[in-house]
Amino acid sequence: MNFSSLNGTSTITGSRTESFTVAVTKNVIVTALCISINSINGTLVHTFRKHQIFYTNPRYILFIHLVINDMMQLVLTTLLHIISYALYTISVPFCLILLIITILTTLNTPLNLAGMAVKCYIAICIPLRHGQICTVKNTNILIGLIWAVSAVSILPDLFILLATEPLHFFHSKVLCSRDFVFRSSYSLKKRDASHIVCLVLVWLILFYTYFRILFAAKEATEDIKKARNTILLHGFQLLLCMLTYVRPMLEQGLLYLLPKQFLAIHFTSYVIVQILPRFVSPIVYGLRDQTFRKHMRRYLLCKVSIRNHPENVLTSNMRPTMKLQ
Repeated sequence: MNFSSLNGTSTITGSRTESFTVAVTKNVIVTALCISINSINGTLVHTFRKHQIFYTNPRYILFIHLVINDMMQLVLTTLLHIISYALYTISVPFCLILLIITILTTLNTPLNLAGMAVKCYIAICIPLRHGQICTVKNTNILIGLIWAVSAVSILPDLFILLATEPLHFFHSKVLCSRDFVFRSSYSLKKRDASHIVCLVLVWLILFYTYFRILFAAKEATEDIKKARNTILLHGFQLLLCMLTYVRPMLEQGLLYLLPKQFLAIHFTSYVIVQILPRFVSPIVYGLRDQTFRKHMRRYLLCKVSIRNHPENVLTSNMRPTMKLQ
């Protein structure tokens, strides 16, 4: 159970208490991280929209889909985190909308990264067919498949909920957490099974593509060190994202070892699993990319130069005088 009181002095989570200051500090940290990461991601999206070289390239289309998906996921998870402290419970229909979209965007991230891995594999290992396979149309189809696979994972939970819960449950208020809403034993078993299947399939794809890319890089490229570093960074981010699938089991194991550290374990796992991978995305796939970095630097420099242009400064200084006249 998670309870928070804005007018009280403590927050109770899972029958444990924490000071009001600690609760506020946690929410401030989460909100600050969300705003900071989404500010960077917003700049990446703006840069993508302003240059044709990006939205006609399947690689950047997949990347920007990942960025937009991460922005949605960050906003929703942050909102749910704040709601759990500030309001404690919300109406079931509203909670279902937030939860379903949050789960979809969370599951989309590893699948999107797997798609980007396959795209890199085709570009390096099958270069002659890259232009035929990796087209804008096929990329859009892949994005649709990513959303479809994620929907297939969560829709059975919704059907089980509708079939097992009484009508008054949908008119009540609940703590907006997946385990509190989709609380049927069938949903819990289905969640664990689907996570294990996705975990195995995605990792098989990643191991195969990245090892093939690594061996191809040894034979074909001069900048082997850069290729290795990129692959290691991708693997680190994917490892963080894949923790989504094992987070419930990981938390249960840590709680068994450290039963008195429920709050610390829950908050730490939330930051590592839900926020940290979204901080890595713009660095690995945006700021490290030479083309993207070049165009983004031009945009930022242009914005700064316009703001500091003498005519703009003169105009801004004259406005108060004109008003006084």
